[in-house]
Amino acid sequence: MKTTLVIMAAGLGSRYGGTKQVDGIGPHGEILMEYSIYDALRAGFNKVVFIIKPEMEPLMEELCGGYLRRRTALDGSPVEVAYAYQDFSSVPDFYAIPAGRTKPFGTVHALLCAADAVHEPFCVINADDYYGIDAYRTIYQELLRLPESGRGTMVGYRLKNTASLHGTVSRGICSAEGGKLRSIREALKVQLYPDGTLRDLAEDRALEPDTVVSMNFWGFTPSIFPALRTYFEDFLRTQAGDDLKAECLLPVMVGHELDAGRLEVTVLQSADRWFGMTYHEDRARVAEELKKLHDAGAYPETLRG
Repeated sequence: MKTTLVIMAAGLGSRYGGTKQVDGIGPHGEILMEYSIYDALRAGFNKVVFIIKPEMEPLMEELCGGYLRRRTALDGSPVEVAYAYQDFSSVPDFYAIPAGRTKPFGTVHALLCAADAVHEPFCVINADDYYGIDAYRTIYQELLRLPESGRGTMVGYRLKNTASLHGTVSRGICSAEGGKLRSIREALKVQLYPDGTLRDLAEDRALEPDTVVSMNFWGFTPSIFPALRTYFEDFLRTQAGDDLKAECLLPVMVGHELDAGRLEVTVLQSADRWFGMTYHEDRARVAEELKKLHDAGAYPETLRG
């Protein structure tokens, strides 16, 4: 069965201070998405779709695409590689791009840009996050059980393990019951303090450290794309306006579909620990964590063999 890993890698990395998606952070210069690809392939995935800016393709082909085409998936098939472009050419004609806008329109728009390349159950991830092999094995098995429509899945992480001491982060705050997602709201300015407390500065409320959050590790079937398109077009008509930074976000869209009763989402737990880079100050910690994993034998000396 074909199962696809979709990697959202077109973000500008403005808070990080550079293009973090292609920052060689591993002990041998590995970029974070290489760990996601390696883990996904050994979990059973056999296709990778990169969502990128058009000008990134030569670099992505050099970093990942070229050697992936020579790899064999667990089922013995060659790994399939495809690129999807997130740019303004995919924005509907009825919406006029504001002068001065350079930022992409967020994760809903990103995933929509991959619609023509994805025809099988898939999981979608951020390029700049580490999720761990157990998370991929868990979501892979759930993807095999998903019906053709009406259901999705996600891997949840604990908020205390996903925030940064170096600034605020955006997180999808989840309410789950009986292994099902009941609601999700986007907390746009989550701050972690040295004593371990967390606060949503945008709404001036305390957050529980063990709160389950979405780290954009979602699993769907292609039936999600029409709903994504409808939601994105409504966003452009009613919310985007002339805002140069307005984003249409997957967690908010999923919450909308949940509230409307059109989608059911299972919440999976992973034994692995998430880590990622929002700010450049996070880099040293991530590099240290990756080195520990290599030293413990979780990864070989090279991920490209």
